[in-house]
Amino acid sequence: MQDVILNTTALPHLLTLLIALPLVGVAMMAFVKDEAAVKHVAFWTAGIEFVLSLPLYLWFDPARYEMQFGEVVPWITKPPISYAVGIDGISLWLVLLTTLLTPICVVCSWTAIKSRVREFMIALLVMETAMVGVFCALNFVLFYVFWEAMLIPMYLLIGVWGGVDRIYAAIKFFLYTLAGSLLLLIAIIVLYFQGGQTFDILALTRAQYSEPLQAWLFWAFFVAFAVKVPMFPFHTWLPDAHVQAPTAGSVILASVLLKMGAYGFLRFSLPMLPDASFRFTPVVLALSVIAILYGAYMALAQSDLKKLIAYSSVSHMGFVTLGIFVINTQGIEGALLQMLNHGVTTGGLFLCVGLIYERTHSRQIADNGGLSKPMPRYAACLVIFALSSLGLPGTNSFVGEFLVLVGSFIYSKTIAALATLGIILAAVYLLWMVQRIAFGVPTEKTAKLADLNWCEMATLVPLIILIFWIGVFPNPFLAPMHASVAHIFDAMGRVGVLP
Repeated sequence: MQDVILNTTALPHLLTLLIALPLVGVAMMAFVKDEAAVKHVAFWTAGIEFVLSLPLYLWFDPARYEMQFGEVVPWITKPPISYAVGIDGISLWLVLLTTLLTPICVVCSWTAIKSRVREFMIALLVMETAMVGVFCALNFVLFYVFWEAMLIPMYLLIGVWGGVDRIYAAIKFFLYTLAGSLLLLIAIIVLYFQGGQTFDILALTRAQYSEPLQAWLFWAFFVAFAVKVPMFPFHTWLPDAHVQAPTAGSVILASVLLKMGAYGFLRFSLPMLPDASFRFTPVVLALSVIAILYGAYMALAQSDLKKLIAYSSVSHMGFVTLGIFVINTQGIEGALLQMLNHGVTTGGLFLCVGLIYERTHSRQIADNGGLSKPMPRYAACLVIFALSSLGLPGTNSFVGEFLVLVGSFIYSKTIAALATLGIILAAVYLLWMVQRIAFGVPTEKTAKLADLNWCEMATLVPLIILIFWIGVFPNPFLAPMHASVAHIFDAMGRVGVLP
């Protein structure tokens, strides 16, 4: 396989280790009966996974484009399918985001999950394997296996440990995602026969396809990835899934699963189908702007805190797809950074919702007012995450949204102006939410609440550090992207879409 640097570091099978380690934790939990021991196994497995993932950044070479830390092993002879993994600047931060959030999800579920604890932790770790696998796979069959594998544990997280309407939300999530996945499978099979009878993603990226074929493949990919993002009008499953999911499920769903769709656009749609991507850019940009404004407008109308954040995700992911499809360096790098930012910030907001829900057993904004007096640490964290979400200068989201808006302005001043309205609306609904929860009038119940303990703070502080680190000094996060983004333009230019 060309364009793959085999891993010659001190950890020669690092990506395979990261994919397999959560399953080792699952196997260990199968033989542990005590629930407390199960939690410790899950935490230490996820924690070791995060530590082992750090060399990906430390040893990553940002100066050139190849798939790094690669491993290629023959798997099936006919048709030729290999176990091929590797990462570049597009997938690097998504892998690290996954490994960071999984131990946080284990900790935030420590007391929140009271039934079937073993099964819950197993579902979390299986999810981690599938998510890391999606971002590392360089063979289409392997990619599809991991893509589908994450459906079952997420379905269980919502359907077993969710709220009152959990079954409805879980089935809706499953059906929407499965429908998109079937179109993805059809597109993969067509690419196999049209691209030289190979499932090698890098080889299929180098192949050339006719414009009519690109158009059909583009829309098959588009539906599969748009459901995951989710883009308007494929978003309707998301608010139900978020509201019904347990806190860890909402964090994983918002912070990682939604990024799979945007990752698919960057990994497959743009470099493989450049003519179609360029041709249908106006349609995707229009849907992105609608998502930005519609999601923000719907968030304004919500009285349920979790549903407000869910609709804000629709709006913020609209910025991601907008940045991708303006097809310039500023837009795509801004979209990549915003994928990381959204995972950090929205994950933190869902953690805040879960922490207060454990105390008041209500997600209604009206039931959780005036928390700055009884819970000053909680109120401070909530304000930080809210300010980050609305893109305050000095926080992570400002950098990502600024780059997206610069890229949008280069493409069209009108689109940039409309997208800016989404930021204004975000300030309205987020500051209104903060005013009511942090600085409203305490109720009889909220006046007696205990503030965050050290364990709860431990789930929020790493994300707060990232908010200010990226906001003040973003270059370490942007530098690994440059060569990979340039490669996307090389792939598109190869067939004459870009000069």
